[in-house]
Amino acid sequence: MRIAVVTGARSDYGLIRPVLAAIADEPGWELQLIVTAAHLAPAFGLTVRQIEEDRIPIAARVESLVSSDTGEGAATSVGLGTIGCAQALARLLPDLVLLVGDRFEQLGAAQAALLIGLPIAHLFGGDLTEGAFDDAIRHAITKLSHLHFVSNSAARERVIQLGEQPDRVFLVGSPAIDEMLSGPLLDRDALESDLGVELGEKTALVTFHPATLSDGRATDQLDEVLTAVAEVGDPLSVIITRANADPQGRAINRRIDEWLTRYPAWRAYDALGPRRFHSLLRQVQVIVGNSSSGLYEAPTFAVPAVNVGDRQAGRLRATSVIDVAVEREAIRSAIEYALATSWSGTVNPYGDGHATGRIMAVLRGVSNPRSLLHKRFYDLPVSVER
Repeated sequence: MRIAVVTGARSDYGLIRPVLAAIADEPGWELQLIVTAAHLAPAFGLTVRQIEEDRIPIAARVESLVSSDTGEGAATSVGLGTIGCAQALARLLPDLVLLVGDRFEQLGAAQAALLIGLPIAHLFGGDLTEGAFDDAIRHAITKLSHLHFVSNSAARERVIQLGEQPDRVFLVGSPAIDEMLSGPLLDRDALESDLGVELGEKTALVTFHPATLSDGRATDQLDEVLTAVAEVGDPLSVIITRANADPQGRAINRRIDEWLTRYPAWRAYDALGPRRFHSLLRQVQVIVGNSSSGLYEAPTFAVPAVNVGDRQAGRLRATSVIDVAVEREAIRSAIEYALATSWSGTVNPYGDGHATGRIMAVLRGVSNPRSLLHKRFYDLPVSVER
């Protein structure tokens, strides 16, 4: 079986990497990896190099990301991605297309695959992020897809509520947790050497992205976050990961550079790669910002997350997630509370480290992928109030 997988950003690559390796190692299967968007952009770290370092073969490179910080630019990138992915898929002719999550690059690939007549399997449908347009994109991809791998039981119920047949919706968990629990991570000394930084007694990882449905300026919100970090009572070592390619992402990254001139001991990275990111996550004492990694991954290592604003609103949370408004005093208080509290009993609701095996078991059972193309809408029982 030929399986095409589309990755457009460091975020989805980190989530899917264990599945890519499993597909590549499966006898008689062919992995067709399509790399697009931010992976190919120097402004966002040229993260295709991480894929090359992992020795995962790349079947196609689709240039689609325009140099813009606006919604119009994102829409244009979706159009270019649709065209480029259509050309790549028409050439590769996979038996199945595997898409990940909710970014706009994945939407372009989904449109192309649907119209070419290729069945789509989708990971992470049914989740919620009510503060970003990713939420609508995720649900749209669900309706364009034919097979669904979800990370939690509430997400499975939502995918079924969208009219998908229950026997095509599989609760598997997050593959990223598989790698965190079983993959070789760097110890503290090796990580410090690799990053060229000395971690302090208390280290904060800051990762902040545009909340694309917010009326405020992303740079103003970032200022609230970084001001709070700087004002924490016990001085923190600070490591920042730069923003993604959403509208206002470039503005955030420019503002990060301005903060680094004021706090030269802080460090910022375009992209760390899954192994270094998970290794760092295991060593820090708190993660601050609005990234899904604070909810998806941090609980595995019992690292508290100060989740700022409503970008992740609606998403399932572990007890280690502290929600706060975009207000410096509230953020600072939450950071200090996170640092003073033990989170050793944290349970990650997104999986147990066996998601990849469950996904592969389902895919092995698909004897005729084209039969998935015919879908019936699943109606939920209707209760009539009298």
